[in-house]
Amino acid sequence: MGRIELTNSQRRILTVLVNRYQAEDSPIPAKEISSEVDREPRTVRNQMSSLKDLGLVEGIPGPSGGYQPTSAGFDILDRETVENPEMAVLAREFDRVDAIVDEISFPNVHNPDTCRARIRFQQSIQEFDEGDAIAIGAMPNSELLLAGKIEAIETTRNQIILDVARVEA
Repeated sequence: MGRIELTNSQRRILTVLVNRYQAEDSPIPAKEISSEVDREPRTVRNQMSSLKDLGLVEGIPGPSGGYQPTSAGFDILDRETVENPEMAVLAREFDRVDAIVDEISFPNVHNPDTCRARIRFQQSIQEFDEGDAIAIGAMPNSELLLAGKIEAIETTRNQIILDVARVEA
């Protein structure tokens, strides 16, 4: 299969589906996805039809049916299905939030004055806003602590860009 290019709308819908599916481990109805992406359910169903043709989702019929991502759907988002994932401790404005951090990268660590961290989560990040002060620590298998302010949010990739104020290891 050649490289699949998704539209922003398709990527957003697939991301929401993967987030919800990982949280609930059951098919997700179009109506639930539509409320999160602020689209009509019929629009989501039309996009799901395209995503099914690409082999990224499958439809599950019946009263408790909906859609679920295929392994190719996880792959195109560069996500993994994780059994019993470990939670990281995340504090936002002094409120603790349990989060599953998928990956942390430092794209410009060579410049300590403008250190940024790209943090990808395994769930929706809609509750975050640019400018929020956050701290992430108690990462599984590490003693890393990051603190700073959210500079940008990439909802279609479940990523935030953090302006790092403090790093401890």
